[in-house]
Amino acid sequence: MATLVDRITDNLEKPALDDRSYRVIKLANKLEALLVHDPATDKASASVNVNVGNFSDDDDMPGMAHAVEHLLFMGTKKYPVENDYNLYLSSNSGHSNAYTAATETNYFFECSASHDASPSANGELANGEVKVNQGRGPFYGALDRFSQFFVEPLFLSSTLDRELQAVDSENKKNLQSDNWRLTQLHKTLSNPKHPYHHFSTGNLQTLRDEPMKRGLEIRSEFIKFYQKHYSANRMKLVALGKESLDELEQWVVELFSSVKNQDLAQNRWDDIPLFSKESTSTQIFAKPVMESRSLDLQFPYQDEDEQYMEQPAHYISHLLGHEGPGSVLAYIKAKGWANSLSAGSYTVCPGSAFFTISMRLTPDGLDNYTEIVKIIFQYISLIKETPPQEWIFDEMKILGDVNFKFMEKSRASSFTRKTSSIMQKPYPRNWLLSGQHKLRRFDARAISNATEYLRPDNFRMVIVSQDYPGDWDKKERWYGTEYKIEKIPDTTLADLHKALATSPPDRIPDLHLPHKNEFVPTRLDVEKIEVPEPAKAPKLIKNDDYGRLWWKKDDQFWVPKANVNFIFKSPLVNASTSNLVKTKLFCELVTDALSEYSYDAELAGLDYALAASRAGIEISIGGYNDKMAVLLEKVLLTMRDLQVKSDRFKVTKERMSRSYKNWNFQPAYQQVGEFTRFLNSDKAFMMEEYAQALPVIEAEDVQTFFPQILTSFYLEVLVHGNLNKGDAVRLASLVETRLGYRPLSTSDIPQKRSIIHPSGTDYTFKHTLADPGNVNNALEYYLYICLTTNRETRARLQMFSQMTDEPAFDQLRTKEQLGYIVWSGPRLAATTLGYRVIIQSDRPIEHLEERITAFLLKFGEDLEKMSSEDFENHRRSLINKRLEKLKSLDQESGRFFSHVASEFYDFEQVDQDVVHLRKLTKQDIIDFYKRYIDPRSPARAKLSIQMHAKSKASDTSKNLSPEKQKKQLLDAIQQFLEALEVPVDVAKLEERFNSIELVQGSESNILATVEGYLKNVSGTPQEEIDEIMEQGQVILGEFLVRIGVKGPPSTEQLPDGVALVKKDSTVIKDPHAWKATLPITQAASPVTDLSRYEEIDAKL
Repeated sequence: MATLVDRITDNLEKPALDDRSYRVIKLANKLEALLVHDPATDKASASVNVNVGNFSDDDDMPGMAHAVEHLLFMGTKKYPVENDYNLYLSSNSGHSNAYTAATETNYFFECSASHDASPSANGELANGEVKVNQGRGPFYGALDRFSQFFVEPLFLSSTLDRELQAVDSENKKNLQSDNWRLTQLHKTLSNPKHPYHHFSTGNLQTLRDEPMKRGLEIRSEFIKFYQKHYSANRMKLVALGKESLDELEQWVVELFSSVKNQDLAQNRWDDIPLFSKESTSTQIFAKPVMESRSLDLQFPYQDEDEQYMEQPAHYISHLLGHEGPGSVLAYIKAKGWANSLSAGSYTVCPGSAFFTISMRLTPDGLDNYTEIVKIIFQYISLIKETPPQEWIFDEMKILGDVNFKFMEKSRASSFTRKTSSIMQKPYPRNWLLSGQHKLRRFDARAISNATEYLRPDNFRMVIVSQDYPGDWDKKERWYGTEYKIEKIPDTTLADLHKALATSPPDRIPDLHLPHKNEFVPTRLDVEKIEVPEPAKAPKLIKNDDYGRLWWKKDDQFWVPKANVNFIFKSPLVNASTSNLVKTKLFCELVTDALSEYSYDAELAGLDYALAASRAGIEISIGGYNDKMAVLLEKVLLTMRDLQVKSDRFKVTKERMSRSYKNWNFQPAYQQVGEFTRFLNSDKAFMMEEYAQALPVIEAEDVQTFFPQILTSFYLEVLVHGNLNKGDAVRLASLVETRLGYRPLSTSDIPQKRSIIHPSGTDYTFKHTLADPGNVNNALEYYLYICLTTNRETRARLQMFSQMTDEPAFDQLRTKEQLGYIVWSGPRLAATTLGYRVIIQSDRPIEHLEERITAFLLKFGEDLEKMSSEDFENHRRSLINKRLEKLKSLDQESGRFFSHVASEFYDFEQVDQDVVHLRKLTKQDIIDFYKRYIDPRSPARAKLSIQMHAKSKASDTSKNLSPEKQKKQLLDAIQQFLEALEVPVDVAKLEERFNSIELVQGSESNILATVEGYLKNVSGTPQEEIDEIMEQGQVILGEFLVRIGVKGPPSTEQLPDGVALVKKDSTVIKDPHAWKATLPITQAASPVTDLSRYEEIDAKL
């Protein structure tokens, strides 16, 4: 091989069950790569992590790194078609994504590891099926296209404005998110000389409008950024496939050696403090969008990347973030001041870090926040005065070693994405997999030195509340968060110094270091019995009036873990909103009562969850199986013996009330999904109904209610993992012995049903969103298809969804820029299936619905023209997706439990789907489209679920004068053309627009005027004009709506000329009354006789 390759190591420390082979190499251009040969994988993946992120943005053009990430996907010299990459991935069961962080930008994809000829059930190729080249697998083609982004990207001018709109939509999506708002507030109030201060996302103002006003050619600025910061020596590549390491190495050398190396230094900011002197020892009061109360203490801290063997912060955060007896949280929770506490270090960039302690406060906790801070400093004094304990370190080390040893495979793209980022850190290359998981060396001095950062003169605190103090006098620039900042009073600082110097006699006696963790697993043996093929269904080992017990001994992952799921089915729970809310309160109160006890189990890799569902109460326990029975018994006894204390009830009820209120402030696309679920269910409630039921419920109501559930129920249990049949029976019998319940009568067992939408119906549900600051609408365009058990139509729905997935995203998001959130695909209800498209956007709902309809009409035409080869590519890609291998015990448990909880027990669903997919013809999909999807179909059943924002992005433009409207239009046209590198003579452009009157219907005149300018003034070639006008047609229509010249395009005059037959839609005013008029499905029931799964011993 002509190109030199430095093979760094083939010997990586890896989990005990990892059957992959690894090799780290460095190319001649200094690009470093980790090659991963996985002989059993059905998915291939690659990720490139570039050591440049938003910290490298120009101060006057924030968001540059993020914009470059978007633009890089838009065509390369070798593959100039902008969506060639995504089309290739879509046809090979793949997907891609990217993210921009502070000092890195990560690009990754996943696709099929090999071609699948998709044989039909009898082994022959299906009618018209195209044979696939079985040479190089799909991975090579994907890797080839992927590599070109780092060799010769085009930054296509025709895509520039669209991608900047996408960045702007992404930013708008986050404007009302408290997580984004508070993070940016932290950044804005940091040292202006440190790049942490930057606004990272960017928007149209920072990336287009302001730079153009300064005379910058923005496409050139992005290319300059790429050329300045992207270099092979800053790139880390991970490539995972079925191919041998030698073949993967050959591909990587061939495809990535052309990446230019500029020998750029690692981005570091070692000498710039995160906080200026003015911002240290301050308290910041911030007003959130949602009702929440929190307290954050931020300490500038040391960068520990080089201390990967000792990890001092891990020891400190273990103690400060502990939730067991003696901890800060246990003490302030007992006083009714806090609900949660977390602590840990966060590397901001090489050379800079924070150590943060975060708490969720109760109303009383907010009143006493300074007392809480004093308590924390008292605990820090305890840590500092007690020499670092090696037994504590050893306990953490043992858990880290065990977790790494039994680590299971993750999704291919998840592995490559995370590992390419890890490669930017200074781990020895043979520790790339284990470095962040294992503690290797106890260093008492390093821990003691680290605690010196936790001082009253080296921190600031952020207090978040909608009510306190109420006199916020500032607004953060980028998100508009109201806040107030002031120095911590000298008296408070003096108290904190005193707390830090507390001696044992003066310290709160309830504070102490944690005890030894009794949940650390000691029995880690696995009984491994080889089987020809893993069982595809659990065994039914108990089936009587008391319930069913499903069990499967793990036969493919071989880890000392298990998952156990219980459903306590009771008709009482979902009988009314009041009952369901009381059940939710009960589950929260049990969890609260167990928090100190269960925290050790959680640390030791054993978790549980308790939740209310429409079926009843669900318990799930998962993790190392050694002490599983101990934890389960404690959960059951706490449920049985719970005494509802008034103080904990008050805290729990307030938290639940807040969650119901905050639900109304979630992103619009999340709310629309909840309403769709409600509207398709025969017996469900809306969030506002829960909120109305809660205030009148008291502690006594819960105390008298929950025994009724636990006295009589039907129990469904799934036991899966490293547990034998006897273990499963013993776990299930704990419920009977500890609760002593009676069986339900068959008629009382809750059943699952869904609404049937009759053929030809068209309904609209409208809801006005509560958040006054939100400008985003959301639409779910739902089409009813069939019953879940209709395998033939289900297969057609899956195929249609596969075929429309990439085109819908490309048209509605990429080309039309309707919004950042665009999804399409199947929608599952309890017993029915539908097809849906979801869009969140600041555009009017009517316009969004119209554009979806236009897309579906156009896709019908494209479907008729689709080649046999394209059809078979879609079929092959979908079959590969359905047959994707399970990667972990948790995944298989999740699949089994979904089938049990659905009450269909359709354990062979995947195989049945594939059988029916292989029978499909193109005509089947055409017939499906014409019956269920085509907007002109008289049989189509449609439901439009609409979330309307109170605020409108165009509100500020409604009252513009005609002169200002024309000025804004001319500015927009100028910016649009210059972004496409078309020279603009402003005077001549204005002259041509003198006679244009901006009124409804003037769009064609505007387009003709622009086209005339391009032909006669700028001398643009006709083929470029056609491309510019196609893109400009969409953008112009949207812009005229924004400046108030016209409303959204009507259904009779769509921008693309599609004539629609508009149907009258019935508006749903009372959802419960509406559902009462519609038929419902039969109850969910087993798709096959359950006796085929039975393995019941007489003695059981």
